[in-house]
Amino acid sequence: MCGICGVVGHRPATQIVFEALRRLEYRGYDSAGISTLSKNGEIERRRAAGKLDNLEEVLHQSPLNGTTGIGHTRWATHGAPTEANAHPHAAGQVAIVHNGIIENFAELKAELEAAGCVFASDTDSETVAHLVDFYLKQGKTPREAAFAAIQRFEGAYAIAMVFKGHGDLMIGARHGAPLAIGYGDGEMFLGSDSLALAPLASRITYMEDGDWCELTSDKVTIFDSTGQEVQRPIQNVAFMAGQVGKDGYRHYMEKELHEHPVAIGQTLQRITDPAAKTIALPELPFNPADVPRVTITACGSAFYAGMVGRYWLESLARMPVEIDVASEMRYREAPQPNKGVALLISQSGETADTLGVLRSLKKEGQSIVSVLNVEHSTMGRESDVVLGMVAGPEISVASTKAFTAQLSVLAALSIEFARARGTIDQAQEEKLTASLLDLPSKAAEVFTRVEDIQAMARVVAEARDVLYLGRGICTPIAYEGALKLKEISYIHAEAYAAGELKHGPISLIDRTVPVVAIAPSTILFEKTLSNLQEAKARGGRILAFTDAEGAKKLKGVAEVIVTLPDVDAFVAPILYAIPVQILAYEVALLKGTDVDQPRNLAKSVTVE
Repeated sequence: MCGICGVVGHRPATQIVFEALRRLEYRGYDSAGISTLSKNGEIERRRAAGKLDNLEEVLHQSPLNGTTGIGHTRWATHGAPTEANAHPHAAGQVAIVHNGIIENFAELKAELEAAGCVFASDTDSETVAHLVDFYLKQGKTPREAAFAAIQRFEGAYAIAMVFKGHGDLMIGARHGAPLAIGYGDGEMFLGSDSLALAPLASRITYMEDGDWCELTSDKVTIFDSTGQEVQRPIQNVAFMAGQVGKDGYRHYMEKELHEHPVAIGQTLQRITDPAAKTIALPELPFNPADVPRVTITACGSAFYAGMVGRYWLESLARMPVEIDVASEMRYREAPQPNKGVALLISQSGETADTLGVLRSLKKEGQSIVSVLNVEHSTMGRESDVVLGMVAGPEISVASTKAFTAQLSVLAALSIEFARARGTIDQAQEEKLTASLLDLPSKAAEVFTRVEDIQAMARVVAEARDVLYLGRGICTPIAYEGALKLKEISYIHAEAYAAGELKHGPISLIDRTVPVVAIAPSTILFEKTLSNLQEAKARGGRILAFTDAEGAKKLKGVAEVIVTLPDVDAFVAPILYAIPVQILAYEVALLKGTDVDQPRNLAKSVTVE
């Protein structure tokens, strides 16, 4: 969840590390810190609670020198977000930064305290520094001490270490949490992901699980979990500087909302043949006609995308589908069918729970298909096939354009399955593909309705509780809308299949509870309308996303109507996801919350 980075080189390290932390701040922003080695080889640290701006002020008042340094931006797990708990942690001859959880830290801490070590924080991470220093005091070299310590850690971690008196040395290690090596000109880098390294290095090595490395300014040596030297691929990774800027928007989320049409279009460009109006996915390692069941799993918004995918696969391809959130599925030990397919969805490709499920399903003999925005991630490397979306970096914690890109891939996959299973003919495939290819222009039209969405936002912003309703394939979009509102405006919101309203939730409705409806006229509209009339009769304030036909019928029922472009029912969930996200953004603006970095959240959940 936290972000770590490091540099060994010839330039002043502090500014390089600080700018990398800016790019990693989406991973956590409870506290931050930097440690460098001074000219005489001493370890120096600067830390601050809160966001990076606080650390910047500390560095302004008390600068750090040195050309080797490590940095950390924290999402708190063990210990409150205080300066004492901020990284880097130091003990004697070593300073470290750590992302993850050391599960056996209590046992190690007790052993180290018995040996005379004094701890200064409440974190599990400080145990790493003390254990490495313990081995250094026994006369081991930094490489030997690091390896001895790594062998004793249980849990998930990505670690970077620097050592007193070793100004041209850094050691990194990863197990269950991502870590990448960047190659520069007379300098080497470590980072939690390629985005941190983007402006620094065009050549990157993604360390494999269990790997650890030794970096100097001109050399990289990688070892596996047994301590044997190994070679890992060096990849060229191209980034454009503009991909990580706000480009004049107030927030990254606002920018990323406006990138929906491009994200959808670029993703579809990769997986369709527009001239033939057919799907052109990578070759699958199985025949969909032979698959007995698809198992879908993901977390957060990606799980809601998976729910839409289930509707498509079941209705279009007549494919039996099992779905569960990854945090539960990995512990259910559900039986898996022979020749089954597992479909996993993640923006980062590093989500801990989803990665855990991937590995367990792989052991069960399932073919692994991953829908990812970062194809070179850990999930990507461990999958049988990756269906890559082209959403570009997503910096705001709340996922936006990645969600519609995921849906675009799942729609294409469903068409592919339906074609292979003989449940649609060529004409139907062309019609469905054409509806997908029309989406980018339709998505762009949504932004002409922002004033209407703002009118809706003014109603929602006054509420303490909000209900979101949908039916059929639009029910997951109601879930997505409620999640976004909770994430960035801190207003309590719940989503339901509209038919469930009278089975309990209707008791919540009064004049203070807005009801947001996802109601395209082409999807169970009459039933949804009946449910909304029931809510209105009990004082509910009805706010509706619909199309022109639906708007006619909702007049007199809904207080605010946002009329969206007409689209085929097949792609309606993709289009309707955009305005519900915009609604959350506009409400957050009215509430004055931190849109890009909402409290208690981080972008990439790399710990359980």
